Amino acid sequence: MRSLILEFKKFLLQGNLVTLAVAFIIGTVFAAVVKAFITDMITPIIALIFGKPNFSGLSFSINSSRFLYGDFINVVITFVCTAAAVFFFVVKPYEAFDARRAKEDPAIKECPECLTEIPVKASRCSACTAQQPAVVS
Repeated sequence: MRSLILEFKKFLLQGNLVTLAVAFIIGTVFAAVVKAFITDMITPIIALIFGKPNFSGLSFSINSSRFLYGDFINVVITFVCTAAAVFFFVVKPYEAFDARRAKEDPAIKECPECLTEIPVKASRCSACTAQQPAVVS
């Protein structure tokens, strides 16, 4: 029983599980921030342009079936704004950080023959099998 508890503790404290939990929490909070930004800042701007503060009331009916296309517009606006926020505030800064880190400590290089990324210490390219120059340490 004690080993089972120790294994469970080890499982809970694994780096990838903790990282995933933190990412989930931060993602949930970030989604709430983006939703509030869209509701409080973007929607009023759209209301100035189109005269409607909220599109959810827009609909049409065909054969007593009601189509709520306004709600769909709201969801699309939220999606586009969320995707833009993630791209500009998470992806681009991470790419810049990763590029700086790669210059400081290169672990990969490009094969001069096929331009595939391979480990720096590789003696042959895994894609084209070209002989690689010896690494001088």
